[in-house]
Amino acid sequence: MAVSSAEFAHRSLWIRNGRIFFAPMISAHKFTLDLQDHVILPGLINAHDHLELNLFPKLGRGHYPNALAWARDIYRPDERPVKRHLGVPKELRLRWGGIKNLLSGVTVVAHHNNFHPLLGHPTFPVRVISRYGWAHSIDFSPDWKIRFANTPRNYPFLIHAGEGTDSAASREIETLAQAGALNRSTILVHGVGLNRKGLAILQRAGSGLVWCPSSNHFTLGESLHRHMIESGIRIALGSDSALTAAGDLLDELRFAQKSADEHRLYKMVTLEAASMLQLPFGYGQIRDKGPADLLVMKDIGRTPAATLLEGYPELVMSRGRIALISLTLAALCPPSRLANLEPIRVEGRGTYLIAEKVRYLLAQTANVLDESVRLAGKAIAA
Repeated sequence: MAVSSAEFAHRSLWIRNGRIFFAPMISAHKFTLDLQDHVILPGLINAHDHLELNLFPKLGRGHYPNALAWARDIYRPDERPVKRHLGVPKELRLRWGGIKNLLSGVTVVAHHNNFHPLLGHPTFPVRVISRYGWAHSIDFSPDWKIRFANTPRNYPFLIHAGEGTDSAASREIETLAQAGALNRSTILVHGVGLNRKGLAILQRAGSGLVWCPSSNHFTLGESLHRHMIESGIRIALGSDSALTAAGDLLDELRFAQKSADEHRLYKMVTLEAASMLQLPFGYGQIRDKGPADLLVMKDIGRTPAATLLEGYPELVMSRGRIALISLTLAALCPPSRLANLEPIRVEGRGTYLIAEKVRYLLAQTANVLDESVRLAGKAIAA
């Protein structure tokens, strides 16, 4: 199992009531899974997603000076494809967003929108943080100051900011600072417009930043520069949505390799993300009595960080239950452990069994879209 981004330790884990135990547990329902030739990582944390937007194709023509210009160009609710995709019930779209994250080894997501009741249901594919404050952005949330003031200090407050390359995007950091909306609980999403003055403001405030590199490059033509990543500010990684991003969180990690060290990237989707989102004890790591949210990958003889950047999930455990498993590992399990799983075939990834009603979800979705279903840009089938 991974004990850091650079080191594995060889040991057995016991899972009971959704928790990890390092000491043997006695149980009448004991089931042992031998993970020889595999490694265990903590479940990943996606610090930014719009869960209901992951069936959409990418939208936009070229690079824009800021997010407002992009939104004005692509938002055509009475035309295809926006009209057709918005016709898919929101509950379906949210569930597909959860599945997108599960398929990439994510077990916790920060959803940038109102917390829908479905997101807190125990059958939702991944955990979605519910203790947070948010505003879309200064432009799209006129009440952002009130939202910030109403957010408890021990909750993260998330807002899109600096999402552009022009002076308007750069000024947003100063606007937030002047309003007293930057503190250690504040998390800015994107921050591409951060200049040196804005970076200094962020450093003094102790605020965090969510980096979505492929999304930024698609809409803006650039993203955070290496000096920002190495500036000491807290940074987590987010996949954003299919409207602009390259795919899921694993795709984002691979894209981000161009600009960041593999060990820093590992922390951005584990401990650093857990700290910024103020998650409870044990998230983003494998700890005794911590949550049994785990990601299993094939052992390639390298560090946990390198394995994460090169491998794909073989098993994902969420809340102590199997949420996703490869056909290879499924062959080692008794049928009773797989009774609630259905197959899903993912373009470029292969076939998995997941704890979802895949056939039903595909039928309901394809019926509205009148076309094959693509999730975060990948074709999927039962």
